[in-house]
Parts: sequence; structure tokens; C-alpha cells
Amino acid sequence: MFKSRVVSTTGLLLALASMAFAVGYLQLVEYLEPCPLCVLDRAVVIGLGLVFLLALLHNPLKTGRRVYATLAALLSLTGIGICLRHIWLQNLPPDQVPECGAGFWYMLDSMPFAQFLDTILNGSGECADIQWQFLGFSIPEWTLALFVVFLGLSLLLFFSRSPKDAIANGDLNEYR
Repeated sequence: MFKSRVVSTTGLLLALASMAFAVGYLQLVEYLEPCPLCVLDRAVVIGLGLVFLLALLHNPLKTGRRVYATLAALLSLTGIGICLRHIWLQNLPPDQVPECGAGFWYMLDSMPFAQFLDTILNGSGECADIQWQFLGFSIPEWTLALFVVFLGLSLLLFFSRSPKDAIANGDLNEYR
């Protein structure tokens, strides 16, 4: 059985490492500006990092862990959906790629939120560009793999145990 603190720490470290790579390497070394869908992916990774941090600090009993795990799973599935959309845009024939739109922050400031989300999720021409690859996979494909790992960590957190559970049940031998 997995220990909840180990799972939470792993999720937090994975979120921190992926953001360090995205900002520290891709943006600051490779000079790649994130497209609107990449910005959404980053927001989801930050959300996952916060959920795993809270789970680590709180270290709740079974029900609380399952709440954190459910939140992490929902965020992971959201990230998977965004990545699938991004990969689909990157694989469109050139004549079907949407035109480039306004920048992410301009749209967020100037549009109602529902219209902003619709515009972002429909993508733009810049989301269809493959700017960087590693081992033949693009950034959204690697990010999809990252969100699948986060989903797995969410499931591990859901079924993990903590010493607090054993104490609450009065059976310390159960945790060992």
C-alpha cells in the first residue's frame, strides 16, 4: 500500500519540475512563448501542484485524501482534454488550421469569460505550430503523458493510507 505523504510529495515535485522545465528551459533558454493552450496547461499543472501541496500539508484521514485525490483527478482529466485538443490542432491539414487570434492575456482582459474559454479551446494558428520536439514528440504530447502520470498519482492518493488512519481505527499493526 502506498503512503499518502509519499504520493503527495511526488505529485508536488512533479508539478514543480514540469513548471521549472516549461518556464526555465522552454521559455527562458529556448525563447518559446507559450500559446494559449499551453498557458491553460500550465494553469492546470499549477492547480495540481497546489492540490498535492495541500494534501501533503494537511495529511488528512481517508475521506479528506479522497477529496484531494478527486480534485487532482478532475484537474488531470482537464489537462488531458486540453492536450488532446492541442494535439488535434497540430495534426490538422494546413488549410484547416484556424487563424491566429489575439493574445491570451488580451482576450482574458477584453472578453467575457465564457467567450474567452470558447475562443481558447477552439485554438488559434499559433497553437497548431510545433515549436519544439524531443524524441519525435511535441510539447502537447509530452504534456499529455505528464497529465496521465498525474492521473495515476491521483488514483494512488485515493487508495493510499496514512498512520492517522491506523490511529483512528485503533490498529497500528494495520499500517505497518
